[in-house]
Amino acid sequence: MNFFMVFNGRKVKQLMLILVVSFFTALFFYSQSAANVSVFSTKEGPKAVYKGEKGIALTFDIGWGDEKAAPIIEALDKEGVKSATFFLSGSWAERHPDIVNKIVKQGYEIGSLGYAYEDYTELDSNKIKTDIIKAQEVFNKLNIKKVKLLRSPTGHFDEKTLKVAENLGLTVVHWSVNSDDWKNPGVEKIVKKTVRAKNGDIILLHASDSARQTAQAIPTLVKELSKKSNFISVSDMIANGKVKTTLIQ
Repeated sequence: MNFFMVFNGRKVKQLMLILVVSFFTALFFYSQSAANVSVFSTKEGPKAVYKGEKGIALTFDIGWGDEKAAPIIEALDKEGVKSATFFLSGSWAERHPDIVNKIVKQGYEIGSLGYAYEDYTELDSNKIKTDIIKAQEVFNKLNIKKVKLLRSPTGHFDEKTLKVAENLGLTVVHWSVNSDDWKNPGVEKIVKKTVRAKNGDIILLHASDSARQTAQAIPTLVKELSKKSNFISVSDMIANGKVKTTLIQ
């Protein structure tokens, strides 16, 4: 009788251990799945992410040109920046697969800037959808399969844009720090605006040919920002902490 009770006690302990392990295993896979959900929705509906909690996200928009992107990629590499997010227009990516490949080889994240670089607030839902899908088709042809982030081409968006993006499984990404580098105000001013960033900020930069001073600004801004936090991709920022969102911009 006593032996029977001990035997069952062991069985119970084993069963409990199996249940505990199973629970935490399921929890792990659930958390991983939840972290990788691409659409950022709230009780009020889909919103755009503009700020995170951990890390600093360097983001670069490219809509045209073939001269400034490569020096910027090289500057990031030289400064040891392992994580950044490049938002590319589909029409540009289609014309410059070699530069796209360089971005991917560096391990940087690719986001979509739509295809034709049009103001989405001036388009109806069907035209927005068509533009986004056309860009996605370009990325697929370039063997970039996991483009889950969308930045509205001109930076302007509304509820209509957010809803279309959500239906296509995309998260709209804005920014919390604007470098204004496309205005070419001088390297010092670009650095001054950018180094205000703190943990959780998403920084808007450009790698189109309009951004003639960005590559020169990178060494200083990377040096200063790395004192405050580590650099992180937008997807990792969304997955690894709380984010702040906005409905209309």
